[in-house]
Amino acid sequence: MPALSDTMSNGRLVKWVKKSGDKIKKGDVIAEVETDKAVMEVEAFQDGYLSGPLTAEGTEAPVGQTIGYIADNLAEISSAAAAAVRAPGPNAGNGNATATPAVELSAVSPVLAASMAALRPSPRPGPPPSTLRTSAGPAAARMPVRNPALSALEAGPPYRVERASSLREAVARNMIASAATPSFRVTAQLPLEALTEAAKERQQSLTLLLARACALTIAAHPLFNAAYTPDGLARRDRIDVGIAVDSGDGLITPVLRDAAGRSWAALAQDWNSLRDKVKSRRLMPADYSGATFYLSDLGVFSVVYAFDSIIPLGASAILSVAASRRQGAFFTLTCDHRVVFGADAARFLETLGQQLRKPDKLLA
Repeated sequence: MPALSDTMSNGRLVKWVKKSGDKIKKGDVIAEVETDKAVMEVEAFQDGYLSGPLTAEGTEAPVGQTIGYIADNLAEISSAAAAAVRAPGPNAGNGNATATPAVELSAVSPVLAASMAALRPSPRPGPPPSTLRTSAGPAAARMPVRNPALSALEAGPPYRVERASSLREAVARNMIASAATPSFRVTAQLPLEALTEAAKERQQSLTLLLARACALTIAAHPLFNAAYTPDGLARRDRIDVGIAVDSGDGLITPVLRDAAGRSWAALAQDWNSLRDKVKSRRLMPADYSGATFYLSDLGVFSVVYAFDSIIPLGASAILSVAASRRQGAFFTLTCDHRVVFGADAARFLETLGQQLRKPDKLLA
């Protein structure tokens, strides 16, 4: 299982593009893997023939664990397949008809046998992926609880724990890390009528207009483009805005690069491309990493009066935009108190309000 992003620790094998016995060349796409953010392609690292045993589709494996083999010739494929068929599986006799059979390494050629022996992972016992624990009412209270966090669950009704998707697990890890940031919030009611009308008349994305307004505001208040480090503030020379998007299976933040310095046409083209990648789960790490400021817009939900967000690592602030009403919309700026202070946030929101009143400038 290759490391397809800096944050990837596990990958879920979505499907094999090639099958065992297929001739492959270096660079050929042989499989698709779901990482913590997207579905990505796995390429062959050398010429040869794809050989089993192959990890089953839908299986999650840690980075570095063997998911398949590349043989030098078809003879090695035949030997490995024959050995796999006649060898008893590691779970033989337990009634599990889907167990993967073991391979007798002596039955294959020395080259493939050596690589299979060196790379074969040790058995990793664990619970089935769909159900980790099921409460059985009063009897469950007598069972030892291995995780203290589950103790509150034991007092309630029967439950089951379902494994989260890779994306939701990644969001959970990032939020736990981000929760340690000392932060404060400032909320302002700002006008959105002019911006909304401009978006409708010109058939442009309101969220993209908001991102552009944020970028131009940051240009006037560059402290909001900085990030805290133990050695001092990291000041960036370019404003890259991460925009929170509901992928249907969790939150992801495609990044609009140089949102203050490029033309509206270039930004609109990039944003359309990023949204298409989100829908198809084809975002690459470069598409969602390294934002200097974040925007979360829930304005499409008319019931959302106001909300705030957690600051992702590497940024000093995130702006949360609620639904627009007659008097305007509530904008909540969550800030890293190690970088900016309350007066800084107030000035930022004042400038942002001025930008929102000038849609023609944003579209230039």
